[in-house]
Amino acid sequence: MQLKITNLSKTYANGVHALKNISLTINSGMFGLLGPNGAGKSSLMRTISTLQDPDDGTITLGNINALEQKDELRKTLGYLPQEFGVYPKISAEDLLNHLAVLKGISNARDRKALVTSLLHKTNLYNDRKKHLSGYSGGMKQRFGIAQALLSNPTLIIVDEPTAGLDPAERNRFLNLLGELSEDTIVILSTHIVEDVKELCTDMAIINKGEVLMQGNPLQALKELNGKVWRKRIEKDQIEDYENRFVVISNKLLSGKPTLHILSEIDPGDGFENVEPDLEDVYFSYISKSTSNVLIANS
Repeated sequence: MQLKITNLSKTYANGVHALKNISLTINSGMFGLLGPNGAGKSSLMRTISTLQDPDDGTITLGNINALEQKDELRKTLGYLPQEFGVYPKISAEDLLNHLAVLKGISNARDRKALVTSLLHKTNLYNDRKKHLSGYSGGMKQRFGIAQALLSNPTLIIVDEPTAGLDPAERNRFLNLLGELSEDTIVILSTHIVEDVKELCTDMAIINKGEVLMQGNPLQALKELNGKVWRKRIEKDQIEDYENRFVVISNKLLSGKPTLHILSEIDPGDGFENVEPDLEDVYFSYISKSTSNVLIANS
């Protein structure tokens, strides 16, 4: 199965150009879509999931034209939006059963078996009788995945699923997504680099509605080898270093800024060469795109 997005563009009524000629080819497995807040990730996810129409472009899932055969795509889609509502005074088991009826699963025995299977898969079976109002953030996200799996989808979209989760719930949720992606396309849209670091074999970085890169995370890391340099500085030196070097990230370590810069050669000035990580890949592309905007507007 392959999802193919070609020359997709979307401008909202308020003039915001959310998607700018986006093209992506996504195969089965876990696909990470990285970008800062406001980059266009949610606009892209809503368009793929047929919740809004683009101004231009095409989307196909296998033989399905997503823009012309919306009902066909929805039959094979599992979607967990960034924010989704649940009925607070109903149990997870009862709500899943109700949603299964709405999905057209009319046989009571089949429906019960499916609901039980999904509750086990998402590790919610022991809490199946509990009202959803009593669920933690991570449990609600896992319930969201359970409802997304009711139609046995070939495409699963999850939008910023780990925001606000504690580390244990985040790991549990990501492990669940990893299991699901073995024979399904799973698109993980997030601004959290760690979310895609271990699980995704393919990824894209978008910013300001444009695709900055698509590729294998390990290959992207390899291309940065020898080009990332680190140095701890004083706070009052930040502006000077930003003027003299290509700073891709600035983190506080024990109260002092630690800069990562991009340089093909040894920049001197006390910088040490470090092994790049996926955050360096991400910030290097975001930094370049921001610099290009500044140059174009200057």
